[in-house]
Amino acid sequence: MHLILTGATGLVGSAVLDTMIKMKDVTKISILSRRPVAMAEDAKDPRINVIIHQDFAKYDSAVLNQLKGARGCVWALGISQTQVTKDEYIKITKDYALAAGEAFQELAHENEPFNFVYVSGHGATTEPGRFTLIFGRVKGETELALAALRKKNPLMHTSSARPAAVDGSAHEAIQKYLPTAPLVYRVLAPLLNAPIRIGMPGLHSPTQPLGRFLTEMAMGKYPVTSTAPDISMIGEFPMLENTAIRRLVGLDSK
Repeated sequence: MHLILTGATGLVGSAVLDTMIKMKDVTKISILSRRPVAMAEDAKDPRINVIIHQDFAKYDSAVLNQLKGARGCVWALGISQTQVTKDEYIKITKDYALAAGEAFQELAHENEPFNFVYVSGHGATTEPGRFTLIFGRVKGETELALAALRKKNPLMHTSSARPAAVDGSAHEAIQKYLPTAPLVYRVLAPLLNAPIRIGMPGLHSPTQPLGRFLTEMAMGKYPVTSTAPDISMIGEFPMLENTAIRRLVGLDSK
């Protein structure tokens, strides 16, 4: 199966790319990136095509032609709200994802839906309150827009995954490819990962199973059609909390 990946140089995207490379059922990997992807270069895998794409708000025929035949996408492109202005955060988090969702509609064909998996996050909400952080508000707005896209075009199987405390410390294959994290994360992550993993496992998102889940979601292997305590639905658009991800990927009991 031909899959598309964005955010391949980030923590979640690196985990997804590692999974895709190791998964024999993935026959082609199209990576949209502003710059070369070191993991892809080192893999020397003929299935990988890195498409240098500078403007994620636009998709011309030259780009879309290289994506023909793709059946799914893991949209892992993102940035911390602490690293950019509010307007930049909205553009990167929401506008780019929606532009891709609109453009990728032409990749969906009769009897062959396209699975667009948006990597959201714990704390995202489609019903923000007065004190909702920009992260939760913008991610939720994106989910609402992707739900509307799915309603408009039933062949676009958009969905949202909301991982929580993403932990790549045990994922040896991606370590040398990870970007330098913000200082606050580098200080807090080692102190928090163990207590979360042991005391609040429902919030723990280890990157190896997360990468596998997102890849398989893009392959259509988790057809979620109804709500659960940790799965919300807007029409046919599912939003899976981290506990749902853990259950479906086999980390926790059903």
